[in-house]
Amino acid sequence: MPRLLSLLALLALPLLSSPAFARNCAVSIEATDMMTFNLKTIRVPADCAQLRVVLKHVGRMPAQAMGHNWVLTETRHHREVGLAGGRMTLADAYVPRNDARVIAHTPVIGGGQATEVVFPTSRLRKDGDYTFFCSFPGHWNMMKGRLVFE
Repeated sequence: MPRLLSLLALLALPLLSSPAFARNCAVSIEATDMMTFNLKTIRVPADCAQLRVVLKHVGRMPAQAMGHNWVLTETRHHREVGLAGGRMTLADAYVPRNDARVIAHTPVIGGGQATEVVFPTSRLRKDGDYTFFCSFPGHWNMMKGRLVFE
């Protein structure tokens, strides 16, 4: 009987590492009125099936004056998406509409507010190079960090 249980345990190992047993992960990040995020790097374990990003604006200024969002792109698209977002409106979250380069993004929020986005990690590669940033006009170049899918 112990031998049979050992054999069954060995056979079950591949099932435990399948996507059906992947976990959902979450990270919280804060944005300030000084155009900063409190994190420069977000590390996401490869066994996460989806990632929930909670953005908290810990400043006091309203969204129209110092709004922030969280946008994720491949690093090679960061600049172009940031510039394109600057031509959009607050209602568009300063993100180009239907842009395939945008992996995920939150709405723009003001001081004291919070928002979130949940997205599947199937859009990420382990060797990928990703930048998260705020696309509010003028913020994208300095208010940014790196996402590592490991």
